Formats: sequence, structure tokens, C-alpha cells
Amino acid sequence: MKRQVADMRVKQLSIFMENKSGRIAEITRILASAGIDIRALSIADTTDFGILRLIVNKPDEASDVCHRAGLMTALTDVIAIQIEDRPGSFSEAMQFLAHAGISVDYMYAFLTPGDEKYACVIISTSDTEHAEELLTKAGVSLLDAEKIYSL
Repeated sequence: MKRQVADMRVKQLSIFMENKSGRIAEITRILASAGIDIRALSIADTTDFGILRLIVNKPDEASDVCHRAGLMTALTDVIAIQIEDRPGSFSEAMQFLAHAGISVDYMYAFLTPGDEKYACVIISTSDTEHAEELLTKAGVSLLDAEKIYSL
């Protein structure tokens, strides 16, 4: 049975925050106290503000908890791909997107626990649906949301 594209999309929690000492500790405490487990994260910052992007085990619940704590949040669909840990593997995946004119807005990567041969790359693109189709046709492994949330 073929999986629905929506099942493949991973929800990323973005938290907009002031760039000040202790802010990340406060946010992660809020998540931890609600039983939210962080799988991956990335921070983009400016002098005064930043965006903390997180992949968590329960994104909808995490968003609700953060909202109740007065944090500005957004849930965004991103793509999770699994690439081999070998020279050129990541480049090959990016070439498929580049040739199709799909821009990468941002990305971050992490190694999957217990699997030293692969890495996971979280990608936000200008056209998520088209990127998923191209990567799938090219044989790049897309990881579904439940797999990522359960790592």
C-alpha cells in the first residue's frame, strides 16, 4: 500500500525568541516538563531575535504547550531524507533539487541513533511536494514522520 505524501512530511516546531541569556534553557525546560523529547534542532539568530527550529516527538502537543507559555510558534512541514554516509551522497540529493529549480530555504542534519551508515537531513524547500516527488523518483529515501518522531 502506497503511503500518502502527508504521512511523509515531518512537522517542525519553530519558536521565535529573544536573543538573550537563558532563553533556550527556559524553552527547553517548558518542553521537558511537558514530556516533549527533542530529536533535532537548529538556531538561526540575529542580534535581537532568533528562530529555534525543532523536531520533537510530539509536535502538536509541543506547539500547544509553548503557546500556553506565551511563546510565538509555528508548525511547518519539512522533508526528512536519509542519506548514506559516503562522499557525494548529500551532493547527489541536492543536485536533483537544483536541476529542478527548487531552492533550499534551510536545512540541518543529524546522525540516526545506532545506524552509523546513514544520516538524516531535514530540508525546507520552496516547493515541498515537488521536492518529495523528485527525491523519491531519484531513489533518495524519505523518512516518514512517525519514524523521525520515534528516533
